[in-house]
Formats: sequence, C-alpha cells, structure tokens
Amino acid sequence: MPIETNWFDRLFISVVIWVAMSLFWLRFLEPAGLPLMISNAISIALAVYIIWKG
Repeated sequence: MPIETNWFDRLFISVVIWVAMSLFWLRFLEPAGLPLMISNAISIALAVYIIWKG
C-alpha cells in the first residue's frame, strides 16, 4: 500500500473489500448462477494477500 498501515488497518480494508465484493456478486453474478462461496473464497485470498504483503 502506498500509505503506512498496521495490520488492523489492512484488516479493515479487507473487510470493506469483502462487503463490496459480496454486494456486487449478489447483484450481478448470483442471478447468473454463480454461488456466493466463490466470492467469499476470492475475498479471503485477497484479504490474506493484503494483510500479509501490506
């Protein structure tokens, strides 16, 4: 990240991204037949990357 953050800041950013991705997924992709678990898996992988790499 281009700003100085601690692990809690990165965790908060990850949670916000997870909520936004879930809402996007529910609105546009779940009606097409893709389950929400795919979105959750992507969000968890992204959160681990954001928290670990910072």
